[in-house]
Amino acid sequence: MANTQTDNSFWGHLEVLRWAILRSLALLVGVAVVAFCCKEWLFDGVVLAPLSQDFVTYRLLASLAAGLNLPGLTPVIDEVELININLSSQFMIHMEMAGVVALIITFPYIILELWLFVKPALYAKERKPAVTGALSFVLLFFLGVAVSYFIIFPLTLNFLGNYQVSSSVANQISLNSYISTFLTLCFMLGLVFEMPIVAYFFGKIGVLESAFLRRYRKVAIVAIMCLAALITPSTDAFTMMLVVFPLWLLYELSILVVRRVEPKADEA
Repeated sequence: MANTQTDNSFWGHLEVLRWAILRSLALLVGVAVVAFCCKEWLFDGVVLAPLSQDFVTYRLLASLAAGLNLPGLTPVIDEVELININLSSQFMIHMEMAGVVALIITFPYIILELWLFVKPALYAKERKPAVTGALSFVLLFFLGVAVSYFIIFPLTLNFLGNYQVSSSVANQISLNSYISTFLTLCFMLGLVFEMPIVAYFFGKIGVLESAFLRRYRKVAIVAIMCLAALITPSTDAFTMMLVVFPLWLLYELSILVVRRVEPKADEA
């Protein structure tokens, strides 16, 4: 009889999980279809917006350049030109970006469905930390994507798009190269910004200590520079340093997070 109840409970959980997955997929496909139909907003308003001189980052830099009397800080992004060299690239990229934007938009809902699935298995004292962790995970991911979209990618585009080894070599950037760089930076930064969450987890189970992180800070900075070199799609030091700075701040935040969750000396 006990085995029958266990089997029923197991299949019941699978049924709940199945409906959670189906609802998430239905919303994901629905949002992707809407994003695909809104092609002008998707590309001119979001994906290709950093190609416009009127992009918010460039306007802020232009204002800063005027205030400091440093005209060299003003981006010259209008000279960057995209080309397409493959017959099917534009259509395939249209579908890909619709799916990516839909995934980003529905990401909080997917996390919510996951939370509703695991919630019954948690004790009351475990639910508040779980909610805090889930919200922190989502917020840090979006923060990483935002940092990439508004800071790192536009500055990278401005630098590499206008860089020339000779005036006789014009820059004509392929659409595939632009999209690849755009997605790589946004998603990699979104994932890397989860560093404090990982540090919290290892600190909570006693594997990681803040003293260890402080002791190996210099080593961590070197590792961060290596990681930044892997994240950035180019080999220039300018782009790499743009990634290094927020990663270093995340490392310092991770030290603070671990310090808060590790047991005190009088509790040990």
